[in-house]
Amino acid sequence: MDSTALFFMLLDDKIEFDIAIVNYHKRAQSNKEIEYAKHLAKKYNKKIYIKDCYLDNSNFEAKARECRYRFFDKLSQNGYNNLYLAHQLNDRFEWFLMQFSKGAGLKELLGMQKIEKRENYTIHRPLLDTPREEILRYLDKNGIKYFIDASNYDTKYKRNYFRKEFSNNFIKQFSKGVKRSFEYLQEDKELLFSKDWTKEKKLYTIIKTNPKIDIKKVDIVLKELHYILSKAQRDEIIKQNFSIIIGGKIAIDSNQNKIFIAPYISTKMDKKFKEKMRIAKIPPKVRGYIYEYIYNSH
Repeated sequence: MDSTALFFMLLDDKIEFDIAIVNYHKRAQSNKEIEYAKHLAKKYNKKIYIKDCYLDNSNFEAKARECRYRFFDKLSQNGYNNLYLAHQLNDRFEWFLMQFSKGAGLKELLGMQKIEKRENYTIHRPLLDTPREEILRYLDKNGIKYFIDASNYDTKYKRNYFRKEFSNNFIKQFSKGVKRSFEYLQEDKELLFSKDWTKEKKLYTIIKTNPKIDIKKVDIVLKELHYILSKAQRDEIIKQNFSIIIGGKIAIDSNQNKIFIAPYISTKMDKKFKEKMRIAKIPPKVRGYIYEYIYNSH
């Protein structure tokens, strides 16, 4: 169902692609799905690559994943740089619950990412924020034929147990909140695991990513400088493009690639120093601190 929707959404967006499909031969219906995929390939002039994986039932999900990714890795040698997968919000939430039930950290809880770099190609999951019900509405509204995988209801697979008992009904009621929570957790993950700020005395340098992430980094730095930002101040910092004096005490300024934070110092600076700062692309508001506490101390 999800992959069928993704197929037609990529067509709608005029994205060039071909088809890769795996048959595990666990269901009689899977042969009909292969035939439908061949029909779509012929109708829309797409190449189709089919992989047969014959696996026993022990640790099936892990073995199935290994089989299909070997297949994808091999296909990447044919000149494909991107792999589009149809994982959606319900899938992501199921994974979250499975990891949560075992005990897991932030990286493991979040699991799959919208964009994931691999050695030979990039994985894209454009439906990761889209609930299953919305995908069904898209298919039904457009009169698109699709299959429901009967094995999704077999609770001997742990993922299906979580799907049936917890995730589907929860997503139906709270999809917007779940989506927002994943967005916040993703931002926190990027912040937590980033190594992109440095410190010299009380001068902090942050590598820019995007404003929503950068303001969280600024917030943490200012706490180190014993200053707690209000929401209004955070909003104003973003509005001023990270160039502002906070409370007359903290200088925040930025260039194209970096954000600088330091105690605000108003002082007279010589021309030689100003020229050095201009060449180094150090913005004006933090220069007073650098002049008094770094430059003159060397």
